[in-house]
Amino acid sequence: MCPFQLALAIIMAATAVCVDGFVVVPNPSSTSTIRPPMISLRHTAADATSIDETTTATSNNSINRLQLTLEKPLGMILEEVQEGQAQGVYVLELAEEGSAAGNDQLIGLTLATVNGQDVTNLNFDAVMERLVEAPSPVALEFLTQEPNDNEEPDSYAVGTTVTIKVLEDDGSETLVEAKVGDNLRKILLDNNIKVYKGLKQTLGNCGGAGQCTFCAAEFVESDGWAERSEYEDQKLKKAPNSRLTCLNNIQGPATIRL
Repeated sequence: MCPFQLALAIIMAATAVCVDGFVVVPNPSSTSTIRPPMISLRHTAADATSIDETTTATSNNSINRLQLTLEKPLGMILEEVQEGQAQGVYVLELAEEGSAAGNDQLIGLTLATVNGQDVTNLNFDAVMERLVEAPSPVALEFLTQEPNDNEEPDSYAVGTTVTIKVLEDDGSETLVEAKVGDNLRKILLDNNIKVYKGLKQTLGNCGGAGQCTFCAAEFVESDGWAERSEYEDQKLKKAPNSRLTCLNNIQGPATIRL
Protein backbone atom coordinates (compact mmCIF):
# COMPACT_ATOMS: atom_id res chain seq x y z
CA MET A 1 0.00 0.00 0.00
CA CYS A 2 1.27 3.45 -0.81
CA PRO A 3 2.22 5.46 2.30
CA PHE A 4 0.02 8.41 1.42
CA GLN A 5 -2.99 6.10 1.11
CA LEU A 6 -2.67 4.51 4.57
CA ALA A 7 -5.06 6.91 6.31
CA LEU A 8 -7.58 6.68 3.46
CA ALA A 9 -7.48 2.90 3.48
CA ILE A 10 -8.07 2.76 7.25
CA ILE A 11 -11.01 5.16 7.04
CA MET A 12 -12.64 3.25 4.17
CA ALA A 13 -11.94 -0.12 5.74
CA ALA A 14 -11.18 -1.52 2.32
CA THR A 15 -8.13 -2.85 0.51
CA ALA A 16 -6.75 -0.04 -1.62
CA VAL A 17 -4.20 -0.47 -4.35
CA CYS A 18 -2.29 2.55 -5.58
CA VAL A 19 -1.63 2.30 -9.31
CA ASP A 20 -0.14 5.13 -11.34
CA GLY A 21 -2.01 7.97 -9.68
CA PHE A 22 -5.33 6.16 -9.20
CA VAL A 23 -6.67 4.46 -6.10
CA VAL A 24 -8.79 1.43 -6.98
CA VAL A 25 -11.16 0.56 -4.13
CA PRO A 26 -13.40 -2.53 -4.35
CA ASN A 27 -16.99 -1.75 -3.42
CA PRO A 28 -19.70 -4.15 -2.17
CA SER A 29 -20.98 -4.78 -5.70
CA SER A 30 -17.50 -5.96 -6.74
CA THR A 31 -17.27 -3.14 -9.26
CA SER A 32 -14.02 -1.20 -9.00
CA THR A 33 -14.29 2.49 -8.24
CA ILE A 34 -11.55 4.98 -9.00
CA ARG A 35 -10.64 7.49 -6.32
CA PRO A 36 -8.00 10.16 -6.89
CA PRO A 37 -5.14 10.27 -4.38
CA MET A 38 -5.80 12.81 -1.64
CA ILE A 39 -2.34 14.38 -1.61
CA SER A 40 -0.72 17.59 -2.79
CA LEU A 41 0.00 17.20 -6.49
CA ARG A 42 2.42 18.94 -8.80
CA HIS A 43 -0.15 19.11 -11.59
CA THR A 44 -3.28 21.24 -11.57
CA ALA A 45 -5.89 22.23 -14.15
CA ALA A 46 -3.30 24.53 -15.67
CA ASP A 47 -1.37 21.45 -16.80
CA ALA A 48 -3.96 20.71 -19.49
CA THR A 49 -1.80 21.15 -22.57
CA SER A 50 -4.63 21.37 -25.08
CA ILE A 51 -8.41 21.63 -25.22
CA ASP A 52 -10.26 21.22 -28.48
CA GLU A 53 -13.81 20.47 -29.53
CA THR A 54 -15.08 18.89 -32.73
CA THR A 55 -18.66 18.29 -33.81
CA THR A 56 -20.23 15.39 -35.69
CA ALA A 57 -23.80 15.86 -36.93
CA THR A 58 -26.41 13.11 -36.50
CA SER A 59 -30.09 13.00 -37.42
CA ASN A 60 -31.27 14.25 -34.04
CA ASN A 61 -28.32 15.79 -32.21
CA SER A 62 -24.85 17.21 -32.65
CA ILE A 63 -22.35 14.81 -31.11
CA ASN A 64 -19.46 16.86 -29.79
CA ARG A 65 -16.08 15.41 -28.93
CA LEU A 66 -14.33 17.42 -26.28
CA GLN A 67 -10.60 16.75 -26.56
CA LEU A 68 -8.15 17.30 -23.71
CA THR A 69 -4.56 16.37 -23.00
CA LEU A 70 -4.00 16.04 -19.24
CA GLU A 71 -1.14 15.20 -16.95
CA LYS A 72 -1.49 12.37 -14.47
CA PRO A 73 -2.93 12.05 -11.89
CA LEU A 74 -6.22 13.14 -13.44
CA GLY A 75 -8.40 13.36 -10.33
CA MET A 76 -11.51 12.09 -12.14
CA ILE A 77 -14.01 9.84 -10.37
CA LEU A 78 -15.58 7.56 -12.97
CA GLU A 79 -18.73 5.43 -13.00
CA GLU A 80 -20.19 2.86 -15.39
CA VAL A 81 -22.56 4.21 -18.03
CA GLN A 82 -24.71 1.12 -17.50
CA GLU A 83 -24.10 -1.01 -14.43
CA GLY A 84 -22.58 -4.37 -15.30
CA GLN A 85 -22.52 -3.61 -19.04
CA ALA A 86 -19.60 -2.99 -21.40
CA GLN A 87 -20.77 0.51 -22.35
CA GLY A 88 -17.89 2.60 -21.09
CA VAL A 89 -17.70 5.08 -18.24
CA TYR A 90 -18.64 8.68 -17.52
CA VAL A 91 -17.25 11.35 -15.21
CA LEU A 92 -19.18 11.27 -11.94
CA GLU A 93 -17.25 14.07 -10.25
CA LEU A 94 -13.87 15.78 -10.07
CA ALA A 95 -11.54 15.91 -7.10
CA GLU A 96 -9.94 19.17 -6.06
CA GLU A 97 -6.56 17.55 -6.61
CA GLY A 98 -5.69 16.44 -10.13
CA SER A 99 -5.17 17.96 -13.54
CA ALA A 100 -8.89 17.75 -14.43
CA ALA A 101 -9.84 20.02 -11.53
CA GLY A 102 -11.60 23.15 -12.73
CA ASN A 103 -12.90 21.54 -15.93
CA ASP A 104 -16.44 21.24 -14.58
CA GLN A 105 -17.82 20.74 -18.10
CA LEU A 106 -16.47 17.18 -17.90
CA ILE A 107 -18.96 16.13 -15.20
CA GLY A 108 -21.56 13.82 -16.72
CA LEU A 109 -19.66 13.32 -19.99
CA THR A 110 -18.88 9.88 -21.37
CA LEU A 111 -15.22 9.04 -21.91
CA ALA A 112 -14.85 8.23 -25.62
CA THR A 113 -11.17 7.55 -26.25
CA VAL A 114 -7.89 7.16 -24.39
CA ASN A 115 -4.90 8.10 -26.55
CA GLY A 116 -7.04 7.57 -29.65
CA GLN A 117 -8.36 4.15 -28.60
CA ASP A 118 -12.15 3.86 -28.36
CA VAL A 119 -13.36 2.83 -24.89
CA THR A 120 -17.12 3.29 -25.25
CA ASN A 121 -17.68 -0.47 -25.67
CA LEU A 122 -15.42 -1.58 -22.83
CA ASN A 123 -16.38 -2.59 -19.31
CA PHE A 124 -15.27 -0.60 -16.28
CA ASP A 125 -12.13 -2.61 -15.53
CA ALA A 126 -10.97 -2.52 -19.15
CA VAL A 127 -11.29 1.26 -19.26
CA MET A 128 -9.35 1.55 -16.01
CA GLU A 129 -6.61 -0.63 -17.47
CA ARG A 130 -6.30 1.69 -20.49
CA LEU A 131 -6.06 4.73 -18.24
CA VAL A 132 -3.48 3.19 -15.92
CA GLU A 133 -1.29 1.98 -18.79
CA ALA A 134 -1.44 5.28 -20.69
CA PRO A 135 1.68 7.45 -20.38
CA SER A 136 1.46 10.98 -19.01
CA PRO A 137 0.25 13.27 -20.46
CA VAL A 138 -2.76 11.33 -21.74
CA ALA A 139 -5.02 12.40 -24.62
CA LEU A 140 -8.72 11.99 -23.80
CA GLU A 141 -11.92 12.55 -25.73
CA PHE A 142 -15.36 12.95 -24.16
CA LEU A 143 -18.77 12.74 -25.82
CA THR A 144 -21.33 15.49 -25.44
CA GLN A 145 -24.71 16.00 -27.06
CA GLU A 146 -26.43 19.24 -27.92
CA PRO A 147 -30.16 19.35 -28.78
CA ASN A 148 -31.08 20.44 -32.28
CA ASP A 149 -32.72 23.74 -33.01
CA ASN A 150 -36.20 22.17 -33.10
CA GLU A 151 -36.15 21.09 -29.47
CA GLU A 152 -37.73 23.33 -26.85
CA PRO A 153 -35.38 24.95 -24.32
CA ASP A 154 -35.19 23.63 -20.77
CA SER A 155 -35.86 27.11 -19.40
CA TYR A 156 -37.42 30.38 -20.53
CA ALA A 157 -35.44 33.60 -20.80
CA VAL A 158 -36.44 36.53 -18.62
CA GLY A 159 -38.92 38.69 -20.51
CA THR A 160 -40.41 35.79 -22.49
CA THR A 161 -44.21 36.01 -22.71
CA VAL A 162 -45.96 32.95 -21.28
CA THR A 163 -49.50 31.98 -20.33
CA ILE A 164 -50.69 31.24 -16.81
CA LYS A 165 -53.95 29.27 -16.86
CA VAL A 166 -56.02 29.77 -13.70
CA LEU A 167 -58.62 27.09 -12.93
CA GLU A 168 -61.65 28.54 -11.16
CA ASP A 169 -63.83 26.77 -8.59
CA ASP A 170 -66.81 26.77 -10.97
CA GLY A 171 -64.83 24.89 -13.63
CA SER A 172 -64.08 27.91 -15.78
CA GLU A 173 -60.58 28.92 -16.85
CA THR A 174 -58.89 32.29 -17.00
CA LEU A 175 -55.83 32.83 -19.17
CA VAL A 176 -53.32 35.41 -17.99
CA GLU A 177 -50.49 36.62 -20.21
CA ALA A 178 -47.31 37.39 -18.26
CA LYS A 179 -43.58 37.64 -18.68
CA VAL A 180 -40.93 35.41 -17.20
CA GLY A 181 -39.50 37.23 -14.19
CA ASP A 182 -42.79 38.87 -13.11
CA ASN A 183 -44.02 38.14 -9.59
CA LEU A 184 -46.84 35.61 -9.82
CA ARG A 185 -48.99 37.09 -7.03
CA LYS A 186 -48.77 40.60 -8.45
CA ILE A 187 -49.68 39.42 -11.95
CA LEU A 188 -52.71 37.55 -10.62
CA LEU A 189 -53.93 40.54 -8.60
CA ASP A 190 -53.30 42.94 -11.49
CA ASN A 191 -55.55 40.73 -13.64
CA ASN A 192 -58.34 40.72 -11.05
CA ILE A 193 -57.81 37.08 -10.10
CA LYS A 194 -59.22 36.40 -6.65
CA VAL A 195 -56.08 35.23 -4.87
CA TYR A 196 -57.60 35.50 -1.40
CA LYS A 197 -60.85 33.68 -0.65
CA GLY A 198 -63.20 34.91 2.05
CA LEU A 199 -63.06 37.74 4.58
CA LYS A 200 -60.37 36.11 6.75
CA GLN A 201 -57.88 35.82 3.92
CA THR A 202 -58.78 39.19 2.41
CA LEU A 203 -58.27 41.10 5.66
CA GLY A 204 -55.72 38.88 7.36
CA ASN A 205 -53.19 38.19 4.64
CA CYS A 206 -49.56 39.21 5.10
CA GLY A 207 -49.45 41.38 2.01
CA GLY A 208 -47.03 39.20 0.11
CA ALA A 209 -44.46 38.60 2.85
CA GLY A 210 -44.64 34.82 2.62
CA GLN A 211 -45.98 34.33 6.15
CA CYS A 212 -49.72 33.61 5.98
CA THR A 213 -49.74 31.05 3.10
CA PHE A 214 -53.16 32.37 2.01
CA CYS A 215 -51.87 33.08 -1.51
CA ALA A 216 -50.77 29.48 -2.11
CA ALA A 217 -51.66 28.03 -5.51
CA GLU A 218 -51.71 24.39 -6.56
CA PHE A 219 -49.56 23.84 -9.64
CA VAL A 220 -51.47 21.38 -11.84
CA GLU A 221 -49.01 21.64 -14.73
CA SER A 222 -45.89 23.68 -15.34
CA ASP A 223 -42.96 23.93 -17.73
CA GLY A 224 -39.56 25.40 -16.98
CA TRP A 225 -40.18 25.80 -13.25
CA ALA A 226 -37.53 24.75 -10.77
CA GLU A 227 -38.46 22.83 -7.64
CA ARG A 228 -40.08 24.91 -4.94
CA SER A 229 -37.95 26.25 -2.09
CA GLU A 230 -37.23 24.49 1.20
CA TYR A 231 -39.12 27.30 2.92
CA GLU A 232 -42.22 26.42 0.92
CA ASP A 233 -41.72 22.75 1.77
CA GLN A 234 -41.96 23.71 5.43
CA LYS A 235 -44.88 26.13 5.09
CA LEU A 236 -46.90 23.90 2.75
CA LYS A 237 -46.18 20.42 4.11
CA LYS A 238 -49.73 19.23 3.44
CA ALA A 239 -49.79 20.62 -0.10
CA PRO A 240 -46.78 19.17 -1.94
CA ASN A 241 -47.88 20.55 -5.32
CA SER A 242 -48.51 24.10 -4.13
CA ARG A 243 -46.37 27.22 -4.11
CA LEU A 244 -46.62 30.62 -2.46
CA THR A 245 -47.44 32.97 -5.32
CA CYS A 246 -45.90 35.91 -3.46
CA LEU A 247 -42.49 34.22 -3.33
CA ASN A 248 -42.42 32.97 -6.90
CA ASN A 249 -41.42 34.90 -9.97
CA ILE A 250 -42.81 33.37 -13.14
CA GLN A 251 -40.39 30.89 -14.72
CA GLY A 252 -42.55 29.52 -17.54
CA PRO A 253 -46.12 28.62 -18.50
CA ALA A 254 -48.26 26.95 -15.84
CA THR A 255 -51.75 25.80 -14.96
CA ILE A 256 -52.68 26.65 -11.38
CA ARG A 257 -55.63 26.34 -9.02
CA LEU A 258 -56.14 28.82 -6.18
